[in-house]
Amino acid sequence: MSSPIFDLLRLLDEAGIDTPVSLAALSEKLGVSRTTVWKQVNILRELGYVIDASPKTGYILRKRTRLLLPYEVRRYLTTKVVGQEMHHFSEVPSTNALARQMMHEVGCEVRPGTVLVAEEQTGGSGRLNRAWLSPEGGIWATIVLMPKVSADDSFIIMAAASTSLAKAVRKEYGLSALVNWPNDVFIADKKVAGTTLELSVDGGMIRYCLAGIGIDANLSVQKAMPNLGNIVTSLSDELGYEIDRAPLFAVFLKEFERRYQMILKGETEAVLREWRSLSRTLHRRVRVRTVHEGFDGEAMDIDETGALLVHRDGGDVERVIAGDCIVLE
Repeated sequence: MSSPIFDLLRLLDEAGIDTPVSLAALSEKLGVSRTTVWKQVNILRELGYVIDASPKTGYILRKRTRLLLPYEVRRYLTTKVVGQEMHHFSEVPSTNALARQMMHEVGCEVRPGTVLVAEEQTGGSGRLNRAWLSPEGGIWATIVLMPKVSADDSFIIMAAASTSLAKAVRKEYGLSALVNWPNDVFIADKKVAGTTLELSVDGGMIRYCLAGIGIDANLSVQKAMPNLGNIVTSLSDELGYEIDRAPLFAVFLKEFERRYQMILKGETEAVLREWRSLSRTLHRRVRVRTVHEGFDGEAMDIDETGALLVHRDGGDVERVIAGDCIVLE
């Protein structure tokens, strides 16, 4: 979306809902013809903005769009890096795939912290390449990062993302969101959000990574995912009303940037402590399923690489690097 469109929107925003701005004034301030202003107003209307027009008085912005446009997110955004470059799409197969293509084609030109956000994904995938249902109403995004850290330390970035998701939900809505090893966010016993992390590695160091974010925001789980209603929830289902996604997304980006900066400064243990404090997995009986086996035990802790330490029933402590972890009680 071109900046002139948002320049027009900014002028209407600054005027407020009680002060119309004349076509002549908009034309003069924007340095474009009146016909161009009229066309831009119609584009904004197509994006969901309600703009009243009067030949005598001018234009008034009456209602905002429900889309996660960069302009709308930046109204709440206070980050310095993450999200300062943002690209919005109505429908894509996957924001991660799009970000991967972007890095392959023009990686040297991509600004660290660039965010790609879509209204809908038709081919989203989660951890272990599982299908990630991403219908309209959710928040589906990818953050492009270029940390100079070892690939062995990549879990800490995913931990920062999942912790930030839980914190944002707690701050905005007072819901008791918790993180579930290795990458999900739960409300009670149902998943409401998740993260993924895709790496490009050179010599054992991360060249870039793609942090995928998915939040079931304004979804009716019974309608969108009827077969998953017993294990998945959405913010709108929990609250009983649809949320404004833009401020939530902005709060998440701010929370993530703070923890990401801590990682870059080497303060990884502080990030892990916070993850532990919000964990719904630790110190509970769990069922672990790896590629090779499944077993029950008590989740004791995570180590510095993010591996889950589980005391197996009747056995030793197992270090689980990858797999599924289901809380039993």
